[in-house]
Amino acid sequence: MRGPMHANLFFPFLKANERKGWRGRLHRALTKIGATTRASPFRRAVQAACLALFLILFFLVAWPYGDVFSTTLFEDKEFMPAEFFLWLDPLLGFSTALAARWWNVALWWALGLLALCLFFPRGFCGYLCPLGTAIDLFDWAVGRHVKRFRVAAAGPWVHTKYYLLAGILAAAACGVLLSGYLAAIPVLTRGCLFALAPLQLGLQKNWAMVPPVGWTYFLSLALFAAVFALGFLEKRFWCRYVCPTGAVFSVFNVFRVGERKVESSCINCNKCVEICPFDAIKADFTTRTADCTFCQSCGGVCPTHAIKFTTRWNLTDLKIENDPPVHEQPASRRAFLAAGAAGVAGAVVLRGGWLDAFTGSRKLLRPPGSVAEESFNDLCIRCGECFKVCPGPVLQPAGLEGGLEALWTPVAVLSHAGCHQDCNFCTQVCPTGAILPLSIEEKRTFRMGLALVDEKTCLPHAGLRDCKLCYDECTAAGYDAIQMREIKLPVPEGIEEEGLYSAVELEELGKILAPFVVADKCVGCGLCEYRCHTALVKLEPLLEERAIKVVAENESRAL
Repeated sequence: MRGPMHANLFFPFLKANERKGWRGRLHRALTKIGATTRASPFRRAVQAACLALFLILFFLVAWPYGDVFSTTLFEDKEFMPAEFFLWLDPLLGFSTALAARWWNVALWWALGLLALCLFFPRGFCGYLCPLGTAIDLFDWAVGRHVKRFRVAAAGPWVHTKYYLLAGILAAAACGVLLSGYLAAIPVLTRGCLFALAPLQLGLQKNWAMVPPVGWTYFLSLALFAAVFALGFLEKRFWCRYVCPTGAVFSVFNVFRVGERKVESSCINCNKCVEICPFDAIKADFTTRTADCTFCQSCGGVCPTHAIKFTTRWNLTDLKIENDPPVHEQPASRRAFLAAGAAGVAGAVVLRGGWLDAFTGSRKLLRPPGSVAEESFNDLCIRCGECFKVCPGPVLQPAGLEGGLEALWTPVAVLSHAGCHQDCNFCTQVCPTGAILPLSIEEKRTFRMGLALVDEKTCLPHAGLRDCKLCYDECTAAGYDAIQMREIKLPVPEGIEEEGLYSAVELEELGKILAPFVVADKCVGCGLCEYRCHTALVKLEPLLEERAIKVVAENESRAL
């Protein structure tokens, strides 16, 4: 009995090159696209659908602009959760739950996907992962034409993903989250955010809305490019040897139900080894079960149909293993210990603030709905989903001003845009709970920070001229957190002696209405800061810097 997962299930119409009619034409078309496409058209179709869905969710659903801004603008577009693919990354669920000691929604999705992978081991990597599909496209379009950097199939790097996984989990156990830097889906979302989202914003809205960039922006682009550039060494090098998300599935393959089997009818033609995208086939044509993704490409090219995908307990007429003998590169116990020690050391250095003298330690202004700062850094995976869905955009990736641990986490830059009173979009897309979901009513009362007036800079307080821009903006938003109060200014010296003004007139000359912030009503939305900066610093340069700023005080954050 071969079981339900038989290789010919997915390609019964591609057994012979001599096929005529539509099947023959389809076969020839798939051959031109690539050998793996011809061998496994079902997998390629699923991959294409998942990549298309990811792009739709990221560039269309998470596009926060419409003809009319409303409280339902995002809800009306979100036909499925924009953070769907982030939920499917099991490393995020495990690491955030471990670092924050909190069983968040990402963990439940991870457990569900791993349960599915009992039957399709590492099927996420072979079918669903949009980063893997993008890497396949790059390898097909570019990588296969560059041969000079190729490396041997087996080398000391083959277990890198396991060492990275050990370091990430060790750091998470010490309360520091590192998975967001290397896990598959955050790498892709952040890469798309930094590489393509600015182009979308500039072309579809206004180039003036694109935030300024710094060296950390280019660092992220370089790391994203490196993921694809590894394809010059070997096809899908990142997925095979580096991706820690793939390592989670590989480790979990020990519980697999489904398995690739090779029957004794194998003629040792080597076609399966050549076509396997994950280096999951040994030199004796049997399976490296930890790496097999059930992509079934090997079954599609096997001339004797000796490759079956069935249950692991099916032992009918199998090929004898290790004929010829196979030497496998063993994992290094020392490397595992070193990776774990490095993760612990990194956690101690980051959480201990030992690098603050070289980076920074400023308290950052976080999005509405954010949990307490320590828990925030333990839950935020730097995926960039909140940046993408934020209009303005108000939210931008942090540099090193808040320390190395806060790199690429969201920070509100209110001089670039104010947080709109009818927008709660960022609270709806966080996959791990670093930003808690808030209704519009809850968001309007959530205190991000506190606006402070610089009396030395503010035009009315300095006695330079009337101005109530911040007051008008706050009142229009419905917060009423700024009041215009009468203050007295010193009368210029000598004007009383000239006799040009009466005592009453002199009294009036010394009065002016100036803005004051009511702390109990201020939510730190920054609409006042944005208006002051835009009108009086950029458009009409009366000030060198804005006279009202929101600081990270009086916050509602708690966990």
